[in-house]
Amino acid sequence: MLDTLNLGAINWYHITNPSENDFTFLEDNFQFHPLDLEDCRSINQRPKIDEYDDYYFIILHFPQFDKSNTFIRTKEVKIFWGQNYIITIEKSSWVVTDLFQTVQDKGVESLEIVPNSSDVLLYDILNRLMKSTYLLLMKLGTAVETINRELFSLKAEKTISLISVTRKNIILMNTIFKPQLRLFHKFEQGDFKGYAVDMEDYWGNILDSYQKMWDMVEDYGELIEGLSKTFDSMLTNKTNEIMKILTLISAIMLPLTVITGFYGMNVALPLGHHRLAAIIIVLFMFILSGFFIFYFKKKKWM
Repeated sequence: MLDTLNLGAINWYHITNPSENDFTFLEDNFQFHPLDLEDCRSINQRPKIDEYDDYYFIILHFPQFDKSNTFIRTKEVKIFWGQNYIITIEKSSWVVTDLFQTVQDKGVESLEIVPNSSDVLLYDILNRLMKSTYLLLMKLGTAVETINRELFSLKAEKTISLISVTRKNIILMNTIFKPQLRLFHKFEQGDFKGYAVDMEDYWGNILDSYQKMWDMVEDYGELIEGLSKTFDSMLTNKTNEIMKILTLISAIMLPLTVITGFYGMNVALPLGHHRLAAIIIVLFMFILSGFFIFYFKKKKWM
């Protein structure tokens, strides 16, 4: 679905869930490279920016929680950036769609910076994406703090599940952030000139925000690895304690089992016909068990 906003000298076209009619509109009204339009029809695994004589084509990836608010998914935004227009494309309604609708309902003043060029509008869009990503990172940080707080609780299954989910999300965040960091560095370094002057500070602000979030992802990754190793050590130690107790019980029960096994055979044995044989044997087994317990405690095995 194609929607259009006129922001003075700038036109903002936004396409949600693009159809072939939308691509036909782009082919008829803009001289875009066929490969760029082909990229718009598919899902790309890597972010990129292509520079042409009269426009730029940008593919960016940002994280979003799924409907269950548990796992992070990759959201893709495609942007055609020309001198007097911006075209944004999303597969489904998300941050850019919300921003577009806000400007449509409340006017251009709802943007952080009122755009006087397509560069500033692009900055507004990127800045909104950065803020959305930062809020998601704060939720991820809350999950790491929860793991840290509940690490020594008795809810082992819940903690294992939370560690696994958080680690998976952090790994995905790494795959999203790492390749795009180089792209934003190119913006800040002036490799892409754009169409307005004095944009270095704006691109530098975008890079600073992205670098800060990348540092947060790395910190969370290190924390979750440390917490995971600590939790694994705790589970291993707990398992060893259980195995030690079971081994000690087996060691106590083994001679008792041998004694009862002998007296269960239909052969002549000492005390076999004594009227107090059962009591004597039981007392002997209790004494033998007490001796083993005393010996194990003396060795500090119990």
